[in-house]
Parts: sequence; structure tokens; C-alpha cells
Amino acid sequence: MSGVLQPGERVSIIDPKGNKHSLVLEVGKVFHTTKGGLAHDEIIGRSEGIVATTTGGLEFMVFRPLLAQVMVGMPREAAVIYPKDAAQIVMWADIFPGAKVLEAGAGSGALSMVLLRAIGPSGHLYSYERRPEFAAVARRNVSDFMGTTPEYWTLTTGDLNETIQDIPIDRAVLDMLAPWECVETVGNVLIPGGILCCYVTTTTQLGRVMDTLRAHGGFTEPNAVEPSLRDWHAEGLAIRPAHANSGHTGVLVFSRRLAPGVQAPIRRRRPAPGAYGADYTGPLPKNMYFPE
Repeated sequence: MSGVLQPGERVSIIDPKGNKHSLVLEVGKVFHTTKGGLAHDEIIGRSEGIVATTTGGLEFMVFRPLLAQVMVGMPREAAVIYPKDAAQIVMWADIFPGAKVLEAGAGSGALSMVLLRAIGPSGHLYSYERRPEFAAVARRNVSDFMGTTPEYWTLTTGDLNETIQDIPIDRAVLDMLAPWECVETVGNVLIPGGILCCYVTTTTQLGRVMDTLRAHGGFTEPNAVEPSLRDWHAEGLAIRPAHANSGHTGVLVFSRRLAPGVQAPIRRRRPAPGAYGADYTGPLPKNMYFPE
């Protein structure tokens, strides 16, 4: 995006202490602070990267907001996938320009924005959301951020198992309460070599989805990672980790689809003692070695 800032655009203004405020520019409107007002007219028609000053002398740097800022600050009905997790999804799920990607559920649209930007107009994103109120918020947030509803985005309201389109998919991302319920469905449309990513927030979800992938037999051994992010303070000789950091938000599970009819080789690593005890009612892996 280039050019001067226009009425109706959202900007991020930052004071000398690093405090950020989000404004939608309007002709004649004033942003009030404890050190005077900042007229929107002082910003409209100028380039981002300027410094605008209130009537009381407080200076603000002015920029268009970054996607990461939009994701955490936009209106929401459902919790969003945070930037640190979305970045790992794009990298480790190998989301590429032109890819056909399945996403469920869409939530408030944060990950949809990231995926749409990654695949570009030559790709296509098929998003599914069970709750109509969530889908409406996702559609509005994506349209507001991108300026219009992209033609290469299909948002379907309904249960994935019931509404999925029979279209070959390169990548799939499941952000839902019970992703294991959709492994079979997604496996039927995911191309050989395609990548499935499941975003889960609890250990019980993590164990269930990994065991389901193993029990399916048509996926590689799943890999689970927990992204974390820590800021650092560096000023003169005062160099230390920052007090605030982004810890646990979720765990990402990745696995690749095998060719039709192919079963994953038997895992020769023994399960931990008691891993599948008498009280276990979930699926047992087809490709794991259970010694007598």
C-alpha cells in the first residue's frame, strides 16, 4: 500500500512512551489527549511515517497498522489465533502462493487474513465456520482489512463434515474444539503430500488429535510444537529479557497425507508404560508396535 493517508483509513499513532492508539481518519475530527487534541486533518493527505503534534506539544508517530496489529485489535466474537502462531502455521504448513487451502473454523477471521495474504489471488481459501454470528464477523473483518471481499475466498457457514466441498486441497488448518472429528473428512480431500495443521489449546485435545492421526494410518507421525515469543530490552549496558512475553496460547500439530491406500510404516518405538491402559477408549494407532 502506498500513497497519502485518506479519510476512512485506519492508522496507528504511537507516543514517545510506545503507547499505541488506533484511529479511523475523519475530516474535522479530533483525537483528545491529556496534552491537547490531535486533529485528523493534520494527518489526512500526508504520508505515513510522519510525526503529528497535539496542541499541547505531545508528538505521535503515524503509520498504517500492520497485519499483526489488526489481528489482535479487531472486533471479535471468537478468540483469534495470535500472530506468533499464525506465522508458524504459514511456515511449517508451507502455505505458498497459489495454494488451495482449507480452514475450519474461521472464527473472527484473523487467520483467514494471514492465509489470504500468503496464497494471493492465484490461490483459493475455503473457510468453514459453524456459527453464523462468527462467520459474519469474519467476513466483515476480512473485508475491512483487504478493502473488499476477495474473490479467491469462499466462506461457508456450517459443519465441515456436512458442508465440505469435494475439491482437492493442498493444505488444511483446523482450529476447532474437536479437530479429530474431521481428520477423516479432511483426509479425503487433502492431496498426497499435503499438510494438515491442527491448532489446539489443551493437552487433552493435543493427545486426542495426535492419536486420531496415528489411528487413521494415512498420515505421517504427527509433530507437535508450542511457539513462544520473548521480547528483549537493550539500552546501553542494560540488556535483559523484557518483563512481558507471549507464552502459551496453543499447540500446533502437523502431519502429511500419504498416498491413497498407503499405510504409514509401523512405529518401532514402544508407547510409554500405561499410555494405552484398560480405561482408554480412544482410537488405537494402526501403525504402532505393541509388544506382547
